[in-house]
Amino acid sequence: MSTKIMIDKKKKAQIIKKFAAHENDTGSSEVQIALLSEEIKNLTDHLKTHKKDFSSRRGLLRKVSERRKLLKYLEKDNLESFEDLVKKLKIKIVKKISPVEEILEEEIVQEKVPKQKPLNQ
Repeated sequence: MSTKIMIDKKKKAQIIKKFAAHENDTGSSEVQIALLSEEIKNLTDHLKTHKKDFSSRRGLLRKVSERRKLLKYLEKDNLESFEDLVKKLKIKIVKKISPVEEILEEEIVQEKVPKQKPLNQ
């Protein structure tokens, strides 16, 4: 069984058509993210069968990093488009929390939880 790592022209054209903002759009962030997602999916399937293919693994990490950067840019630039794209592509977004935000979040949780009375023994 052979796995395809690259996207063929027909599949690429379908993805571009689906995520393009206008007729001649081939390079918008949305299209680039969609193409990278398809390539990531193909590389992941390839690496499931070829576990020791480290050069492909390196390529996968590079594509994931590039997609993460584009998603970060799109989130800053156009939040509505970002949320729509994440839903369409079923991408899980994990946000890093700064130490300050983490402390504030803990304080909020502590305020919401009612204080328990000490048990009398």
